[in-house]
Amino acid sequence: MFTLPDSWVWDFWFADDGAQHHLFFLHASRALHDPEARHYRASIGHAVSTDLTHWTRVPDALVRADAPAFDDLATWTGSVVRHPDGTWFLFYTGATRAGDGRNVQRIGYATSTDLTTWHKAGTNPVLSADPAWYETLDSGQWHDEAFRDPWVFPDPDGDGWHMLITARATTGPAFERGVVGHAVSADLRNWRLRPPLSAPAAHGFGQLEVLQTEVVDGKPLLLFSCLAEHASGSRRAGGTRGGIWAAPAESLLGPFGIDAAQQVTDDRYYSGKLVRRRDGAWVLMGFHHTGPDGSFTGSVSDPMPVSWDGRRLTVDGLPGPAGHAPTAAAPAG
Repeated sequence: MFTLPDSWVWDFWFADDGAQHHLFFLHASRALHDPEARHYRASIGHAVSTDLTHWTRVPDALVRADAPAFDDLATWTGSVVRHPDGTWFLFYTGATRAGDGRNVQRIGYATSTDLTTWHKAGTNPVLSADPAWYETLDSGQWHDEAFRDPWVFPDPDGDGWHMLITARATTGPAFERGVVGHAVSADLRNWRLRPPLSAPAAHGFGQLEVLQTEVVDGKPLLLFSCLAEHASGSRRAGGTRGGIWAAPAESLLGPFGIDAAQQVTDDRYYSGKLVRRRDGAWVLMGFHHTGPDGSFTGSVSDPMPVSWDGRRLTVDGLPGPAGHAPTAAAPAG
């Protein structure tokens, strides 16, 4: 696994340059003592590997900006893609404080020619929550303005790019408002916000964190994470501890069966990411969240093989009950 002796490591994402896998990760010093304080001290670190198991840390990718800036509080989760001209784009969440101390999240990007030295775009932020479609801080329904974790991928039909965003709808009970936000771009630099690709769900979630959409064994699915305290009442009543979830999809752009989402792991793992090995097989990695004593752990797991069994996403070799008997999904509808 990937661990740092002096820092907590949590949300992460990958880029593959053909020779090495690049791991980008959030980290903050353990000298803070309280792991909850890590969120407002997050920087984006960088490590490389040829096998997804043995990692070498290299210089950090990004840090927060000086105030005033959209990312003057922290730099949070994102994704990396490569433009056809060879330029790498790192999309990330910038957090800043509102006047009342709560944080507002917006999305920006940085570019690189070598995945090592990154330059933030002068046009940042490129996206923010539009109250026509997405909940903003002044609604008073949530502890922050949730608009983060950009997952960027090329259009399946070759028509530009799509971004999925952790966001919240403007209607519905507070713990059911989590939706898949959506934006589109022709060139990765200029983005247009669109309505969400999902709706609030009665058996849903307050937020769908660290979204990813992939096709595993021929089945499109949406991967996300949510802890128990941010899940809907029906999910909590079922005894969920939260963790990594997978929802069935009809395509990479949905529709997504949020009501039918099933747990892939419990809260020992979080911020799950599907990644392909060199042999083409899918594996799942997550960060170690809750330790045996209930404390926060903060390290990235080794890769775990996954497959679609015709009904759900299963993880091979996951220790303990989370591997083969996740919490059952609430009935759809």
